[in-house]
Amino acid sequence: MSNELLLKELNPRQKEAVLHEGSPLLVLAGAGSGKTRVITHKFAYHTKSNKVSPHSIFAVTFTNKASDEMKSRIARLIGEDMDGSWIGTFHSQCNRILRKEIKAIGYNNNFLIYDADDHCNLIRHILKEFRIYEAMYKGVASRISSLKSSLVTPSRFLSKTDGFGFDEKLAKVYVRYQDELRRSNALDFDDLIMLAVKLFEENPALLEKYQTIFDYVLVDEFQDTNYAQYRLLKLLAARDNICVVGDDDQSIYKFRGADVRNILNFEKDFPRVKVIKLEQNYRSTQNILDVSGAVIAGNQDRKAKKLWTERGCGEKVYHCWFNTEEDEAKHIAAMIKELYLKGECRYKDFAVLYRVNFQARAIEDALKDEMIPYRVMGGISFYQRKEIKDVIAYMRLAVNPDDNVSLRRIINCPPRGIGAATLSKVEHQAKNKSLSLFAAIKAILKANSVALSVREKLNGFVKIIKHITSDEYRSAADMLKAIIEKTGYMDFMEEEKTHNIYELIASAEGKDIGDFSDRAA
Repeated sequence: MSNELLLKELNPRQKEAVLHEGSPLLVLAGAGSGKTRVITHKFAYHTKSNKVSPHSIFAVTFTNKASDEMKSRIARLIGEDMDGSWIGTFHSQCNRILRKEIKAIGYNNNFLIYDADDHCNLIRHILKEFRIYEAMYKGVASRISSLKSSLVTPSRFLSKTDGFGFDEKLAKVYVRYQDELRRSNALDFDDLIMLAVKLFEENPALLEKYQTIFDYVLVDEFQDTNYAQYRLLKLLAARDNICVVGDDDQSIYKFRGADVRNILNFEKDFPRVKVIKLEQNYRSTQNILDVSGAVIAGNQDRKAKKLWTERGCGEKVYHCWFNTEEDEAKHIAAMIKELYLKGECRYKDFAVLYRVNFQARAIEDALKDEMIPYRVMGGISFYQRKEIKDVIAYMRLAVNPDDNVSLRRIINCPPRGIGAATLSKVEHQAKNKSLSLFAAIKAILKANSVALSVREKLNGFVKIIKHITSDEYRSAADMLKAIIEKTGYMDFMEEEKTHNIYELIASAEGKDIGDFSDRAA
């Protein structure tokens, strides 16, 4: 495709971004404004007008799907095969560099790459070895990933801990985890970025080599970069040969280490930067843009944008404000039921969106009350989540000690050392004596027929259930609070799961225990 045709497809602001050269470029691209088009057309324009080799542009994005799409779009624009080009995710680009150069920092270049499952399994093994609750492996994995995203090494983290508490245990796990990776000649995904930064910082000659190879650096979804990724970009773009495209209003990956300050600080880090705003939206009507713009304008740390469209005003946005989430959910369910009964819509014509998973609980309850069939898409129903089913199982066992299904679920949750062999003995006793599992455990304890260590663990479990059963509760919420306190279930839990349990407790306020237990079925 000729340069004239390339530019003809662009609106004035997109064209300005594609043509800009000679200094760093920050493109603030509002939602639906054609930011990927800017990236791909800028790549193509550079190769055609400046006679830059397609293999000397370092272009990065965040997912394999996005990088494959970028590569295929560029191939169509310039009419060349893009195999061997530097277009890919941060991880794939760093892997490519490290395969060639990692020996400079003492690693073998035939390293393995551990995926998320390998990463978690190794941490579980280390926790088990250190006799730390194995169930907290996801939280530990997340913390280690966060430390690496901030370029915090095990030794640096150790030097910052106060010598006691959770951080001291985490530091020991982190040190051991890295030792195990080195012993296995393996890297995890975060290591790929961290070690690429280390490679360049400790080897100026290698850094200069890659700065010379890359005539230009292009970055998509810049608002999603973390500290380590941004550090890498600054090292490679020392000649100010960088263009980043992003939108601080769409920064939603803080939990994965993304730092919106990168986009806000870009002008400080690159003083010669040119800023271009893409504000024409091709996706939505003006009423939607006006409402969403008014909401996001409340954010303090952002670059102001005013999105507009040629698609017309469209229907007005219908907004309702309620005192409680239960009132909100009931209104949603009532509207769905009303439109369904009028014959205007079928149930499958409706979609309900919510921001975080624990908000599903109130909506599911309201839909159940109206007997409206539904499916939770792309996630798990609130009442099917493990942490919710576990806590409800404690409630049911306390109400009905003969509930074998609930007992099997929570006898070793959280971990208390009651394994499959012990449970098998209990099952055998229950079968022979025609007892429930809970009654069989009490019979085993009374008969003193197991080893002291096993007896202590079983006795501890029985005491917990008895303590929960013996108290009087004004509501199901009070009982749930007691379960959490007496079992220690939330002591080592991830934040989102903690939110889910608090949401369950809130929904149980003022509810009868039996009714609430049935409702959660």
